[in-house]
Formats: sequence, C-alpha cells, structure tokens
Amino acid sequence: MKRRTFLAGIPALGLAATMARPGRAQATTLTIGYQKVGHLAPILAAADELKKTGMDVKLVEFVRYADARTALLAGSLDVASVGPADLAISLANGSNSMIGIMGVGASPKYVIGRTGTKFDSWDDIKGKKIAIAPGSAVWFQFAATLIERGIPYSSFTAINIQGAGANLNTALEKGEVDAIVTWEPFETIPVMKGYGFFAKNLDYSISKAVGAELGMLVANKDAVATKRAAVQACVTAYVAKMKELSASPAKFGQAIASMTGIELPVSMKIAEIIKLGPVITIEQIKAQAKAFNDLGVIPKDVSGDIDKYWDGSFLAAAMKA
Repeated sequence: MKRRTFLAGIPALGLAATMARPGRAQATTLTIGYQKVGHLAPILAAADELKKTGMDVKLVEFVRYADARTALLAGSLDVASVGPADLAISLANGSNSMIGIMGVGASPKYVIGRTGTKFDSWDDIKGKKIAIAPGSAVWFQFAATLIERGIPYSSFTAINIQGAGANLNTALEKGEVDAIVTWEPFETIPVMKGYGFFAKNLDYSISKAVGAELGMLVANKDAVATKRAAVQACVTAYVAKMKELSASPAKFGQAIASMTGIELPVSMKIAEIIKLGPVITIEQIKAQAKAFNDLGVIPKDVSGDIDKYWDGSFLAAAMKA
C-alpha cells in the first residue's frame, strides 16, 4: 500500500510565538510517517502549517500502514497514520509504545471485479482468483466480513500481492485475477479506466469487527510524554485541514491529486466517496480488539487495555480550536 491534529491548555498562537522566537536554541522536531492515499490528503498541508510556526517537521513516506507501525513502535516516528487495527495488533504482540489519537475517515469498501466477471453476490467469489495485500487494513476488513458471513476463506483463491496498490491494479488489468481487494485511489482507477467495476453487493466495510474506518493517527508514547505540545499542534493542524477539505469536495479532490499524482477526474471521484473525519471511536477499537482475538487474527484479547493507550484529549482540544 503506498499505502489499504493545538495545544492542551495553550493557545496555538502561543505555540507559534514560542517556536519562532529569536534566539531559540533549537526548534522542536516532529517526525511524521504517512502514506500517499486520498484520506490522508490533509497531512501535507498540515505539515506546511506546522513549519510556519518554526517547527522542524520531517515527513517520512511509507508504502504500507504496517511499515509505519513498525517504525513508530521502534521510536523512529513521533506521529504516524496506521490502520484501524494496528493499536490492537501492537498490544496483542507485547508492544505498548503506541498511543491512539483519532480516526481519519471512512468509506464503503467494495470488492473491485474485473470487467466481464460476475460478482452479484458473495456466492460469486467461489472459485475466483482474488488479489489481496496480506496483513493490510483492507485485508482485515475483508477477512472479518467473510468470517462473520460464514464464508470459508478457502472458497476462493487468494493471490497475495505485496507493495503498492498499483500492483493489484496491474494484475486486474492483465486478467491475472478476477477481482482485487484494495484501497483508494486503486479502487477508483480500474473503474474510471474501464477494466474494473465496484461490486456493490460485496461491501466489506459493514463488518461488526472493523466497520468502514480507513485509518487513524497515533503517536509514540515517548513523544506524547516529551513533545506533547508539538503532538497537539500536529493534531490541531491536521483537524483544521481535514475540516477545510471536508467542506469542499473540489478542494479535497485537488488535494488528493496533488498528493498522489493521479489524474484529477479520478481524484474528484475519490473525493465523493471518502468521508473525512474522526469517525473511529475508542469503543470501536475495543470491539475490533475483541473480535480479532475471537476470530484468531491476533493472539490475545487486549480490549481491556485500549483505554490506557488512547488519548482523546488531543482531538478534543483540536476540535475546539
């Protein structure tokens, strides 16, 4: 997957003045991991705003959520965009270095069928070749939906494809697979170019275990402790840009195009599909943690630990700014 927000108790202008003050020995450095996907379009503009305050912002691009998760847990990142299940995955595997902050968006998630194939119902996946990105956020959504519907994972042939979503598109266009399970912009591209279609009866965003969430912002625990003002500024800047783009599909489409480099007509279509906003809640994260353990996806039920590793104060302050 290239790859599938201001201060708690301190005014934003105070932060700007502090960071830009002449004679300051060293600006606060904040390292942010992200992916070039439509629902994270606010992140580049937010980084630009932070730089104006004198903050030293370092952006690090990752192909997959999982890679950003690994870097954050290792302490290489202060803030990162990761998958909805990544907090539960981290805790279940013994790491407590991630602090959940907020969700970033939601959208329906349809299997993308190759033009000429039939995907009218879930029964139609039987015997088909379906490309997936193993371990990705969309794979969790898809797998959870199948389990909840009682559909054996073995009823179709899963074609594991690593790397960017473009690799799944290529396999679909060449006819190597019958369908793909991916993320934007790689869902809309095949539809706009005519070699794929949205199988709208195969919506895997409605599973009880995951839902329609596209991802979330998290922070490294040490950054929350030692750079709390900077993390708050980041969350507030992100929320401000998120609100701005949410209010204007045209601006959102332009931002997606600028960030991803894809054609404007495709970006505009994606802007109509994605709903920006902190849609994920701590209750949903807890539900995911329990469900994934029940389903055997993660080795331990950590739903009771989520409260200790979720800090809603960042978002609350950002929404008031």
